Amino acid sequence: MDEVFKALADPSRRRLLDSLNHHNGQTLRELCAELDMARQSVSKHLTVLEEAHLITITWRGREKLHYLNAEPINAIADRWITHYHRHRAQALANLKTALELTPMNPFVYTTYINTTPERLWTALTTPEFTKQYWGAELASDWQPGSTITWTQGSWTHTDPDQVVLEATPHTRLSYTWHTFTPDFGASVGLDDELVAKLAAEPRSKATFDIEPLGEVVKLTVTHDGFAPDSVLRGMISEGWIPIIASLKTLLETGKVLPEPKTGDA
Repeated sequence: MDEVFKALADPSRRRLLDSLNHHNGQTLRELCAELDMARQSVSKHLTVLEEAHLITITWRGREKLHYLNAEPINAIADRWITHYHRHRAQALANLKTALELTPMNPFVYTTYINTTPERLWTALTTPEFTKQYWGAELASDWQPGSTITWTQGSWTHTDPDQVVLEATPHTRLSYTWHTFTPDFGASVGLDDELVAKLAAEPRSKATFDIEPLGEVVKLTVTHDGFAPDSVLRGMISEGWIPIIASLKTLLETGKVLPEPKTGDA
């Protein structure tokens, strides 16, 4: 965590994080213009933030986009916040909440897992695995263009537009999101009005990028394709983080995270 504290100690780097928190997915040029900082200075600060895993980099064609990564802030909050009085830790708690819940388009989240690319790929593509950490079974032959049968609780659905987009074993997996139907809504307790709003939105997609880094694997989850003011985007922000955390825990310990008790923070 030393790298995270060092990165956060500099006011210019905190300004960069604030800027990305307000408008995520900016290029170097956009960050320089918004903060009125020299390109070389911004580039150096971004390198420090990336090395501390506080930002994640993706590419859009030839453009390099910078996104906030909430995981290091979560780790700091989980380890330290309970050791201090709440009023002393409120700023950190507020930043943690902002990184997790502030609407952004797309959703990008990075974690580091003590596993292998092969085991992570298996966990992403095997229904028996996905059911453990997700509560949903995703069945497919995982070939580009193939449909995915999605089973969640009592709901099972296969749709010709619910398909695999990319599948490079142990490296990259991308697929379109499931279909929102009335019976899905009933199975998870969503009211008809909310399901209708979700069904009216364009179909989004989820992408998993896997990168081996020594003894650990870097997993970047990107969920995009949302409409402006998307209802699903807000739900995704709260849904992916515990799923990814449970996946990490399962691969590292053999057990999934316990379901939170009623009233837990």
